[in-house]
This record gives sequence, structure tokens and C-alpha cells, in this order.
Amino acid sequence: MTVYDDMPWLKHYDPHVSPEIPLPEVSYLDVLEKGLSSDPGKVALHFLGTICTYKQLDDLSSRFAAFLVEKGCVKGDIVGINLPNIPQYTIAMTGIFKAGCVVSGISPLLTAKELHHQLVDSQAKVLITLDALFQERLLKMPGEASDLKQVVVTNVADFLSPLKLLLGKLLKKVPTGKVQPIAGKEIITYKQLISQYPPQKPSVKLTPDDICLLQYTGGTTGPSKGAVLTHRNVLFNILQLVQLIYKDIPSDKDILDYQRGTEIVCSGFPFFHQAGLILGLTHMGLGNTQILVPDPRNTDQICNDIIKFKPTSLVNVPTLYQLLMENPLFKTIDFSSVRYCLSGAAPFDVDSFRQLGVYVGEGKVVELYGMTETSPLISMNPVYGKKKIGSVGLPAQNTRIKIVDVESGEKEMPVKEPGELIVNGPQVMKCYYNKPEATDNTIREFQGEKWLYTGDVAEMDEEGYLYLVDRTKDMLLVGGYNVYSKQIEETLYEIPEIELCAIIGVPNPDRPGSELVKGVIQTVSAVDKDGRKALEEKIMAHCKENLSAYKVPKILTFVDEMPLTAVGKIDKKVLRV
Repeated sequence: MTVYDDMPWLKHYDPHVSPEIPLPEVSYLDVLEKGLSSDPGKVALHFLGTICTYKQLDDLSSRFAAFLVEKGCVKGDIVGINLPNIPQYTIAMTGIFKAGCVVSGISPLLTAKELHHQLVDSQAKVLITLDALFQERLLKMPGEASDLKQVVVTNVADFLSPLKLLLGKLLKKVPTGKVQPIAGKEIITYKQLISQYPPQKPSVKLTPDDICLLQYTGGTTGPSKGAVLTHRNVLFNILQLVQLIYKDIPSDKDILDYQRGTEIVCSGFPFFHQAGLILGLTHMGLGNTQILVPDPRNTDQICNDIIKFKPTSLVNVPTLYQLLMENPLFKTIDFSSVRYCLSGAAPFDVDSFRQLGVYVGEGKVVELYGMTETSPLISMNPVYGKKKIGSVGLPAQNTRIKIVDVESGEKEMPVKEPGELIVNGPQVMKCYYNKPEATDNTIREFQGEKWLYTGDVAEMDEEGYLYLVDRTKDMLLVGGYNVYSKQIEETLYEIPEIELCAIIGVPNPDRPGSELVKGVIQTVSAVDKDGRKALEEKIMAHCKENLSAYKVPKILTFVDEMPLTAVGKIDKKVLRV
């Protein structure tokens, strides 16, 4: 028996946290229905001065569900949501679940090429998108998404009244796009859909093993992959989170009945990101109130919402916390209503972590860790007990972890020795969608059981606290987003003048814990100074056309000869020195 089998982290859980939670035999839809009906008059969403009650959410989502069923969608069909955090995202998502379909979040930051890949790969039958994205992405896709039959088009302002728009001076700020016919697709606006379809909820029965979400995550090689998450995966992750953040739950009380409707949550995490999505699903299931943040860079709006609505919790990536702390208004806020501030998706540098604690209250900042493939929660610092700065906390309930050697993945590493983190638990995804080989490379047998190999290098101390050390996946962290160098490199290799290239991350001096994308280029033939300048402009133009903005290299360096390893691979360790 090893230290990982002893699970020392159990001794350091908050007293109210159980090492094991019974696996639920219901679907997320069952929990969601309870959230919708518990207090119909309660505010579900605050959005730019407008509210959406649970009664409205129930009504509008039933209309969306009726639309899906009338268009032939059946249990298990994929529906894509290509929106920022606006009420229509939550309405569509709830309607998709009511119809028994599967939600697949699609980032509005994707290029037309990336959007095309995700629609084709997921075989999505329906897409809801912004009119601006319709014009700039959907119409410019490099090919047809043949499975896609229905497109619902909305605008950020569709949920706002004309008076609210006028008073808020938002009319000129709201991006719009031209909607036009697409061969083989039926297009309807969100407003038409809501007015034409009745609030008639379909009759559908979902089981814990049915697919709930198809969430895309980048890969070290090739295009992004869809992680298949079942209702059991999602609901169990919600139960883990709820028990961790609420203390003193009576033993005879259902976890999801405790303190129902008592939270007001302000989160800048986008719903298309698994962390943001699970947070939204959790609080809808509990009947709590959420403050929607459509533009995380608008820190004035976030600060004003915090002042007005007095949230009980904040949830953001470290980069957004840093942006908020740079806003003078943030420093004047009374945070006495805030019970905890969750931070994830990227490391939080020690100085910024401590500074945030000064503003919001000592002990309120809680770092956690997860990944799309684990629904996402893997570990979290105690909300009430001992937190360790720099640690991503203790493995969550029902979760086993091991740290194994990076080379073979078969040898367990001693305490405080780095290795690849592997995970076993009910929140681990079922598979990658239609990618058996990729699934087998990630979910592998270890000591007779299936474990998910995270690709993250970590170490554990004697008390069971985890520390992320490095990444075996060639991945960068840019403003809270995972950026996979292979995708950028493949884009660069489309330029004929480039013989070899490597993408590495360098520390962002303005955003501790975040990285800048740096491209190292070796050309086919010698290029003089003027030639390099022209090639650099060509490279940047090509990247901007084919990659999301945060993936475009911020630094380009030309070398005469690329350093190689003994087996002929580019030696990125040398480039990083």
C-alpha cells in the first residue's frame, strides 16, 4: 500500500465534508426541475439591469424545448450554444435539457475554421448563435456542417427592453450582424421562436448514464476533442462542490436541499468553459441567483453589480481578479456579504492571491483545480479550514489520485516527488466523442483499474495537498485559457517559408501566472532583415485569420538553426532557457 492509497487528504477535509458521497440515481434534469419550481418568483439572473425570474426561465426554456422537439430533435441529439454569458444561453441550455438533448458549448472566440471543426465533429443538429457571430463566423466557415439543420439567431440586446437600452445608452455598443439564408439550413430568430412556440415541456425521461454535456477541450495533437460527460458525471461534481462550500449540512438532509435559494453568485467564467458551466448548473439546480457577466473585461460593470447586488460568492480566473484589483472602484467595495472567492483555470501568483485576500477578507480566497474531462473538479482547498497558498488543494470526495512517473506512467512516485497526476472518480468523463484512440490514450489501465491521465505534472505533500509543477501536455496558459502549441504550430506550417517552428510560453510581465505566446521560427532559406519583417507581417496576418485572438503569437523570434534532441525532435527546453 502506498501513501496515495492511505489518502492522507481525508484527515484535512473541513469537518462537515464526507469522504464518500452516495452516487445519485437521478439525472441533472431532475435536479434542474426542482430548482426551477422551488421559488418561481425568485430572481434567477441579473443581466445589465434586467432580471429573469425562475418562472420566466421555466416558461422561455419550455418554448425552446418545444421548438427542438417540433424540429425533430430526439434524446441524445447535440445542440450547440455559441453565445457569451447572456440570458439566452441559460434559456437555451435549460430547454435543451428539457428536450432530452445534449448541450455543447461553443466559444464565441473561435475562428470560422475552428467553429466549422466543432460543428462537424459534434454532429450538432441545432445551433444558437449571435447575429454578429452568424455574419463573422458561420457565413465564413470553410465548409458545410451537413448535420446542422437549424440555426437560432439572437442578439445581446434581445432580452433587454427598448427603454433599458435607451437609458443604458447601449444601442451603439451592442454588436450586430446581418442574417441571411444558408442553403440547407432553416434560420429563425430567438424572438420569433419565443413568440411562435408554446411553453410546452416535452415528456422525456433521462437516466444518470445518458449524455448531459459534450464539452470541447484542446489536444496536444490535432484539433479539439469533445469530452462526453454523463448526467451522473455532472451531478456528482455538483454534489462534491455543494458539500465543499456549505458547512453543517444535517445528516438527514439532502445535500441539494440545503440552503436552497440563499446564494447570489457573481462569476466571470464563461458558460462555454466547463468551470463556468458547472457553476451555472449548480446554482440553477439550487434555485440561486446568478449575476451574468457578458464581458469580463468590463470591470466597471462587475464592480457596480457587486456593489448593487451584494453577492455571496465570486468565481473568476486569476487574470480577472487581477484586472478587478487594478480598478480603483474595486478597492472601495464592502465585501462583507462575500463568503468565499473561488479561483481556478490558471495558477494564482502568491502576491496577487494575498492582495485579493486583503480586499475581500482573509481566508476567503480558495484555489481549486480541474479539467474538462473531470466535469471539472478534481481538487480544492478547504473553504473553512487550512488553505495552502500555491496549492490546488485536496482531492475531492470519492476521488482517488496517484502521481506516477512521466516516462511510463506505471510507477508511483514518493511524496514531494513530481510526476503525472492520474485520477479515478465518478466525475471522470465517459470518453472523447467518436475518438476511441484518443480515449484509450487518456483513460488507461493502472493496477487493474481505469485511470484518467491528466497530462499535468504535480506533487503531493504529506498532508495530501496537491501542487501543480508543470505540464506534460505542451500547453500554455493565456489569461485563463488553455492554449495548445501544436494547433498554432500546424497553422504556422501552412506558410511555405517556414521550415521549422516551435511555440512556447513566456511569463506575461503584466499578468503574473499567465503566459505570452512566443513563436520561434526557422525559415527554409536565409532571410535578410527586410525579408524577415515582411515574413513576420505575413505570419501575423495568417495567424489572425486562422486562430482565436488569444492564440496568436505575441512574440516572434527567428533562429538560424532550431535546437534538436537526440531523436530529432525540437528541444523546447533549450528554447525556454
